[in-house]
Order: sequence, then structure tokens, then C-alpha cells
Amino acid sequence: MSGGVDSSVAAHLLLEQGHDVVGVFMRHGEKSPAACDLEPASAKTLLPIIGQGGAGRLDHKQGCCTASDAEDARRVADRLAIPFYAIDLQAEFGRIIDYFADEYARGRTPNPCVQCNNWIKFGKLFDYADAVGAQYVATGHYARLRAGEDGAELLRGVDAGKDQSYVLFGIDRGLLPRMLLPVGGFEKPAIRRMAAAVGLNVATKKDSQEICFVTSGRYDALVKHRRPEGAEAGELVSTSGEVLGRHAGVAGFTVGQRKGLGVALGERQFVVRIEPQSNRVVLGSRDELMRSELTAARCNWLVDTPIGEPLKGLAQIRYNAPPAGAVVTRLEGDRLQAVFDQPQFGVAPGQAVVCYGGDRVLGGGWIE
Repeated sequence: MSGGVDSSVAAHLLLEQGHDVVGVFMRHGEKSPAACDLEPASAKTLLPIIGQGGAGRLDHKQGCCTASDAEDARRVADRLAIPFYAIDLQAEFGRIIDYFADEYARGRTPNPCVQCNNWIKFGKLFDYADAVGAQYVATGHYARLRAGEDGAELLRGVDAGKDQSYVLFGIDRGLLPRMLLPVGGFEKPAIRRMAAAVGLNVATKKDSQEICFVTSGRYDALVKHRRPEGAEAGELVSTSGEVLGRHAGVAGFTVGQRKGLGVALGERQFVVRIEPQSNRVVLGSRDELMRSELTAARCNWLVDTPIGEPLKGLAQIRYNAPPAGAVVTRLEGDRLQAVFDQPQFGVAPGQAVVCYGGDRVLGGGWIE
């Protein structure tokens, strides 16, 4: 339970389905007494709260794990009369922040939400579920599960504008039978109406839009603080090698970026490539950003896919990118190749490519 409307309604739907529900809030930001002291006199909290004590800033930005979010989640648990447990995963979440900083310092574009799902939401929370004898882990993600001939299948959510199946591709296939995604069969307006109908205080709460651990709103400042090598000044160059200007560090750029380049060239330019070894950021035209194919490493498959056998389907190269027709081939060494029907804009190393067969998630990997 993140304190948002989706996970809150997920808990309500699970109760309606007859499940014995325990609400869990993951604390992994800066310590805050408002986030730690979550047990009011009226709360029906049957499990202890870890991570009590510790003072810190209370002015967290809007995110998914702030002090105010913790309070919202606790109020929802009270309203639904379910036990509520705030689990402190700050130490474990340091791995996510290190990954984020490392990737930007290497000139790559990370996706911390995917890794959070892989390592924490459907990693550490399963450890907790096992510890308390829970059968399932449920979240408010907009995706669906169904039983298939070869086991549980992960599908896109019904609401195409909110679909989150992309960020779930890396989950261990063996965990799918123990996952529940109650809101995936609904569109967002229906979820908000449901929350209002049962009197949940989060019915009109805005969706989180920011990276939860970047409290300042400046991700490049976080990267530069943790990985100073990403803050070394270098050259902005054209694809032909002409020096166009200087930059303050590769951590401030991502492939496909158009704004905030620090130079005015009279025509639209994009970040085409980042070269951390030479500390250069390469700029070019939109056409120079187009790619007809890609390879990806550290792949995870949710279906049985023979090595070397081409598979016609769809490939999605960013969370907010439309899926594109492609022929995908699983390669040796946990890698894949995707050859697109039409060239794609802004294929960024470090992002995930997720492969679909219709609405079903087949698998994916990390773009090289």
C-alpha cells in the first residue's frame, strides 16, 4: 500500500473477493517521524511496525513513499479494518539508488521503477510474505494475470493509458502464480469512483509522477553527489566530430534528449550518443537517432522461448513509447535481438525493451 488510490482500491477489491488482507507500506526514503509513527489509538494494527524513531525532513515531494503517503496508507487501512505494517527497506533500497547513479555515470539511461519491482516489490516483499505465511503479494499495478496452458501469464492492463506491464517484465516467472493485480481489469476513472464510493480519503489524490528517491527534483544533482565522475566537464560534439560547446557532466544527459543541451545551433538537435570514456556528448538530427534494430542483455523471459528462433511480435523501448512491430530473437548468453518493422526514435542504452505477443508480456532485457 503506497498511499495512492490504486493500491488502496486493490486492498478493497481483495477484501471483496474474500481474501485475508494485510497492508504493507514500504519505507525507503529519508527517515521521518511522520512516516515512522503510524499507529494511532484507533488503528487495528495487528503486526509491529519496524523502523520507529529517527528525525528528518518532513517536506518530501509528491512521490510514492513519503511521510504523507504513509499516513494516507494507514488511514485507508483503518477504513478497511485491515492490519497495517510499515516495513523499513531503506538499506535495501540503497541498491536501487546505486544502480541509478552508476548507470547515469556510465552514459546510460536507467529505469529504477523496473528494478524496484524486480528487487523489492516482488523480491523483498515475497520474503516478508513467506515470513508471515501469506500466499500472495498484491499491488495496484495496471496489469493483469491469467492462467494459461504453460502457466500464469502477464498481460497489459485494460486501461491502455495507465498500463504498467512494461515495468513488470523482469519478475521471476516462478512468482507469477503468487501475484495478484486487482486493478488491472479496470480503467482509472472506475478506480477513483470505487474509492469514493467506499469512503477512501485518497479517491482524488494525484498520481505520483516523480522518482521517489530524488527529493530535490534534480536527478543530476543526486548522480553528481554520489558519482562525481559523472560531473566532469567535457565536449558537446556533432556526429561528424565538430566541437559545438561544453557540458557540465554526462550525468545530465540521456539519449533522445532535445531540451537543456546548453548550445543554440539554429536547428533542432538531439543527444544521439553518450561516450563516457571520452566524456563527450554527441548531438545530431532526429534522423540520426533512428535505429532499425537493437540488442539487449540480462534478459528475463516469462514464456518458453527457444534460442535462435525468430518470433514476430511487438517491442516497446520505453515506458511511455508505443509498442512497435518487430522480429525478436533470443540469443545465447541471456541476450536478445529485436529488428523493427520501422526505424525507432531514441533507443536508449540502459532502458528496457519489453516484448509482447498481443497483450501478453513475453519477456525483455536491458538495451545495450
